[in-house]
Amino acid sequence: MKNVTTVFKVSAAVMFLLVLAGVLMPDALETITANIQTFISNAFGWYYLILVTFFVIVCLFFLISPVGRIKLGKPDDEPEFSRPTWIAMLFSAGMGIGLVFWGTAEPISHYAVSSPTGETGTNQAIKDAMRFTYFHWGVHAWAIYGIVALVLAYFKFRHGKPGLISATLYPVLGKKAEGPLGKIIDILAVIATVIGVATTLGFGAVQINGGLSFLFGLPVNIVVQFVIVAVVTVLFMYSAWSGLSKGIKILSNANMLLAVLLFAVMFILGPTMFILNLFTNTIGTYLQNLPAMSFRIAPLDEDTRSWITGWTVFYWAWWIAWSPFVGIFIARVSRGRSIREFVFTVLLIPSVIGFLWFSTFGGTAISLEHEGLARISEYATEESLFGVFSNYPLGMIASILAICLIGTFFITSADSGTFVLGMMTSNGSLSPGKGIKLTWGVLLSATALALLYTGGLQALQNTMIAAAFPFSFIMLLMTISLIKSLYGEARELGIGRFNPPNRSYKR
Repeated sequence: MKNVTTVFKVSAAVMFLLVLAGVLMPDALETITANIQTFISNAFGWYYLILVTFFVIVCLFFLISPVGRIKLGKPDDEPEFSRPTWIAMLFSAGMGIGLVFWGTAEPISHYAVSSPTGETGTNQAIKDAMRFTYFHWGVHAWAIYGIVALVLAYFKFRHGKPGLISATLYPVLGKKAEGPLGKIIDILAVIATVIGVATTLGFGAVQINGGLSFLFGLPVNIVVQFVIVAVVTVLFMYSAWSGLSKGIKILSNANMLLAVLLFAVMFILGPTMFILNLFTNTIGTYLQNLPAMSFRIAPLDEDTRSWITGWTVFYWAWWIAWSPFVGIFIARVSRGRSIREFVFTVLLIPSVIGFLWFSTFGGTAISLEHEGLARISEYATEESLFGVFSNYPLGMIASILAICLIGTFFITSADSGTFVLGMMTSNGSLSPGKGIKLTWGVLLSATALALLYTGGLQALQNTMIAAAFPFSFIMLLMTISLIKSLYGEARELGIGRFNPPNRSYKR
């Protein structure tokens, strides 16, 4: 491979050592990641809650601030994609496998297994389950993605900076952003991205395995998951090798088509009026309780704090770890949009689509259990979606559709991940070398398998929280850098309160 950068060498070496440790010392790695996760969650859970809420506040401020008029690009740049296409790309990039994996599993868990308020199986538990699911997948998640994408798009398209995390920190770090400190920042971003994408691929492999087990009796174990990952790896590495081929574009469109089809099947066959009423009611309780949920850490209740750590802190870490990957993608497709349009669309529209998804799949699962028709909560996490389908006509067809959807999300997420990682380790090049992309493809799949082998879903969650922690500080610096640069530009352009009055400033 020609022109291999220091960032590539170091970050690839770190991930190779992690995979090696997972294979040779699985128990030791599981213990280490669990201890790190426990320490970060106990000592810095409050920090995650405050930080992510800060990102939400900053995004909402840009929505109403005069600087929202500033364009992500040169003044005469026009958007590359139509608004519907742009929204579809945002949604598929930001959620993907996670939405299918947790669409049924999270609401039913909050309702029947472990409630955020300690009350399970009641009418109130239904409301609490949906409210907290909305919280985890709503504006907080999209504010994390939005901040990273906004910073990257602003510095890349408006100021011509390289598409690197370190390049966005020049207003804060100055020349240091181009030196060793900048390299360290980019390495941390790459490691967070690899673990973030690998965790999602791990969830995908487990759920495909769960679906095949539910439908055809295949065992749920690392061997089957290895075969699934191997098959998908061949497919997405072929795509990465051949470039942005027609096939992968068709596959990307197939994601949205399958998702819409699966949603329509569940919405029509499921308890439609219950779904619509639940969606409407939960929107109100979500908005009403948003400030309290945002800062909820339960200092006097250890059980509740443990729930917050296992769900809310995990999700904030997951979104943070995914944010370089998703942020680069969203930034790439958002050139020519104003900051105000960007924030409004990225924060609100995918959130509402996600709320409809969870109301449909999660609401159906809760309805079945609440009415005594099925015990969805007794299924394994990865099998709960298929358990819901089994209670309706066309259940087998819907289950096969779901497995296909997870597979296409798996392939496109991994394919996009190899490109973004190649770009991040090639000085921001929009055409990273095939060798670099293939290396990251192998390491993504190997990392997912190593974490599954080490401790399954719990190992994925532990490693996610550990990887996201250092990058969270970088995100904070990126936000400060953006604010500093935006308001410096606002002064130059005479925007808002910086608009000079009609008088001379001569001394």
